[in-house]
Amino acid sequence: MKMAVFLSGTGRTLDNFHERIQNGTMQGSIEVVISNAKDALGLQKAVKYGYPAFQASGNEAINKIIDDYEVDLVLLAGFLKLYEPPARLAKNVINIHPSLIPSFCGAGYYGMHVHRAVHKRGVKVSGCTVHFANEVYDEGPIIVQKCVQLADGDNPDDIAAKVFEAECEAFPEAINLVHDRGVASFWA
Repeated sequence: MKMAVFLSGTGRTLDNFHERIQNGTMQGSIEVVISNAKDALGLQKAVKYGYPAFQASGNEAINKIIDDYEVDLVLLAGFLKLYEPPARLAKNVINIHPSLIPSFCGAGYYGMHVHRAVHKRGVKVSGCTVHFANEVYDEGPIIVQKCVQLADGDNPDDIAAKVFEAECEAFPEAINLVHDRGVASFWA
């Protein structure tokens, strides 16, 4: 599958994708990288890896870029905007969320906001969810979830580190499942 990667920050997930594609443990190819933030470190990494990289802030501008590339999947890899894809990709957008949906999800729950809420609530497990995205935050069909055990002394940064480690396994696993089973099988 040919993929577009959308990011807003450092590109740690892009690093993971690139490494796994290179070593053959993740299916697909990255065709283009887009960020809504012009100074995102992830864009610099994309250029270093040899991927076309663009900054675009609105859905119309993003979709204009996407139209220039053959893309089967859009991967939201720390992309902090609600994306509205063109009709041909409406069911082909995959997001990763840093909690076990349906807990700690929806509008306002992203990044460290999630980990702080998890810490404040005192839950004993957290994790991540890879799911298809639709027009509502964190609502589309779930592809993969990974659970992480939390210790009583974990602070939000500890939780974030544990969850990100799980994300590095879950997102490529989800992409491989979609590659093998097809997008439609998750929406049935």
